[in-house]
Amino acid sequence: MSKHIINTRSAPAPIGPYNQCVRANGFLFISGQIAIDPLSGNIVATHAEEEAHQVMKNLAAILLEAGQDFSAVVKTTIFLSDMSLFGVVNEVYAQYITDNHPARETVAVSGLPKGVNVEISMIALG
Repeated sequence: MSKHIINTRSAPAPIGPYNQCVRANGFLFISGQIAIDPLSGNIVATHAEEEAHQVMKNLAAILLEAGQDFSAVVKTTIFLSDMSLFGVVNEVYAQYITDNHPARETVAVSGLPKGVNVEISMIALG
């Protein structure tokens, strides 16, 4: 099995010992993204809707670096700080994933990095 690391300056640098994306066996495994601005390194959102938009932009940048787009995504995992955010985050998600919907789960967790409300990871063809 070969493994190829993919990183782009158009998405936030990892905040720990991991990579933005790993290509292996024809798939892209994209690490969870939060609402960090790739240029400043700061959290750019004040509520879940803004966070979700920035997260999706970060994911799009990583997919683009890997030569793909959202149509290649086969699986997503959405982590929320509270399940009451499901509706607003789902609306934002639907603006980016418009067809060929991947498998998905959404879970509420007790905490996310840097105190954000939304984190999304993806697996895509690649």
